[in-house]
Amino acid sequence: MSVKTLEILEQIKFLNVNETAQLVKQIEATFNVDIFIPKLIQIDKRDEDEVQLQVQTEFDVLLVSVPAEKKIALLKVIRTVTGLGLKEAKDFVDSLPKVVQTGLDQEAAQILKQQLEETGAIVSLT
Repeated sequence: MSVKTLEILEQIKFLNVNETAQLVKQIEATFNVDIFIPKLIQIDKRDEDEVQLQVQTEFDVLLVSVPAEKKIALLKVIRTVTGLGLKEAKDFVDSLPKVVQTGLDQEAAQILKQQLEETGAIVSLT
């Protein structure tokens, strides 16, 4: 941060709650911004009519890890989901983290994630 920014931040620390709320409102009005817009969605208020919200519609299921004692149960699920043979499924599980399936809709991704987590695996959606 610049020295100027640090000085402003130090001054803000000494404001009471009402003064801070007023400052936020003034910043929003002056710069035409809204602090309540989620950071994942960036909208320029000047172009609101042209902005389309982007919602993630395709998910990848990433198998992060699995406890050693749960490996056999996971192999069964991996074989069912991917259609891999026993050796390929074992190699797959031994090389984690790895994407199990890509381009799934949210519901299918959640179902697959749940199936994998039931075996004790750690899974994330990307």
